[in-house]
Amino acid sequence: MLMTALLFLLSAAAIYAACEYFVNSIEWLGKKLNLGETATGTVLAAFGTALPESAVTFVAVMMGRTADVRDIGVGAAMGGPLVLATIAYAVVGIALWCHRHRLRRADGRVQVDDARLARDQAWFLSIFVVKCALGLIAFAFKPWLGVLFLLAYAIYVWRELKVEGDAADHEDLEPLKFQPRSATPSMLAVSLQAALSLTVIAVASHIFVSQIEAVGLAMHLPPHFVALILSPVATELPETMNALIWVRQGKERLALANISGAMMIQATVPSALAIFATPWLFDSTLVVSGVMTMLAIVYLWRLFRRGRVDGRALIPVGLFYVAFAVYAAWRFI
Repeated sequence: MLMTALLFLLSAAAIYAACEYFVNSIEWLGKKLNLGETATGTVLAAFGTALPESAVTFVAVMMGRTADVRDIGVGAAMGGPLVLATIAYAVVGIALWCHRHRLRRADGRVQVDDARLARDQAWFLSIFVVKCALGLIAFAFKPWLGVLFLLAYAIYVWRELKVEGDAADHEDLEPLKFQPRSATPSMLAVSLQAALSLTVIAVASHIFVSQIEAVGLAMHLPPHFVALILSPVATELPETMNALIWVRQGKERLALANISGAMMIQATVPSALAIFATPWLFDSTLVVSGVMTMLAIVYLWRLFRRGRVDGRALIPVGLFYVAFAVYAAWRFI
């Protein structure tokens, strides 16, 4: 257990340090590609940080030799969006409120494109409802519908990239860590820093998830409980770390765009893989997970649609995850 605790702490520290380098390089990459901050967060940052959790689902559903292992992949595909829609947004709210004086935000106001985030929540909710509905019924051609989820994500990316980049978004960039003395770093240095930091994030995330699973085994927790409650929190750690770093820098637009984009990936790509390779049928726990996710999204949609969001208003969304965790603990333990 001592080694497990040590690896747990070291991997978490490595993820945070690598995220510092990743967010720095991804902002420069967005500028190089003439993307605005929102598109940089929703597409570039989200795609990079979503790789670890997508890999978990891919390995479980495509290479799993037993039904239990493949079920863990389904649990991961459902648990990821729940964590992002609840814990990640709550962390942004807490971080913004804690840093409000340093950022000169006495009112804790979230400076984002509220209308655009509201549209993202509505887009995610429409896909997620279909995804959950498919988990309640069985029919022969269901696996082919996984293609529709991949198509939905492609349309989402196309829509995000179609918005013209605003160069002013990137005026306050910190120097690239690999070229700290260069006012305009090379594309090679930007790409290399992004690739290396992402590699460290992936490896450290794998170690972190392994330690979480080891703790679950040591505590005799059921595999499904670990897959639905503990593993998603671990695999979504990069997005949460990115959010903390960007909020600390006063760039909550990037933080929320990263979370929003990662949610869209989690609603489509891992789900498509699971639909291809499993019956995609939900038990009561997965149904409750889906309901809690949808309730959280409706709350966020109403919040952003109203506009002028206070950071404190994001914090209560974390209670939906707490409610699900309590239910899952009662169900499995």
